[in-house]
Amino acid sequence: MPAVADVVLRAARPEDVPQVLALIRELADYERLSGAVVATEALLADALFGDAPAAEVVIAEVDGAPAGFALFFHTFSTFLGRRGLYLEDLFVRPAHRGRGIGTQLMRHLAALALARGCGRFEWTVLDWNAPAIGFYRALGAAPQDGWTVQRVEGDALHALAAATR
Repeated sequence: MPAVADVVLRAARPEDVPQVLALIRELADYERLSGAVVATEALLADALFGDAPAAEVVIAEVDGAPAGFALFFHTFSTFLGRRGLYLEDLFVRPAHRGRGIGTQLMRHLAALALARGCGRFEWTVLDWNAPAIGFYRALGAAPQDGWTVQRVEGDALHALAAATR
């Protein structure tokens, strides 16, 4: 497919929340994690547009319809003494893949990171997702060897928090 010249990238608005959730569910299906999605429209609306927004979304539209999205937020690097931009999710609907939309979203976020004074732009990728890994390498991304993502959630999170009381 040829590159898409008429892609519009725009910040999500409150009325986009149902569509953002639909895109998240499509991403989860692709990643074989559909059972992990417990987000609701209300939770997303609060996280994106509430009193203390936790994340932002950029929507890629083709002919006025959502073709993909990027959900991101800021981190902080103590070593750099600066904020970073963390990409939580990037997804382009299958019918729109191979047309440059993912690249446009990534370039947009890189420019946003620089405009906001961020010292880095980073994300994680599932180790089995060879197409995504190839895409990121083509953009100049490099793996961070020696680092392993750690996570505490669910019962373990509650148990850890209870240990501090």
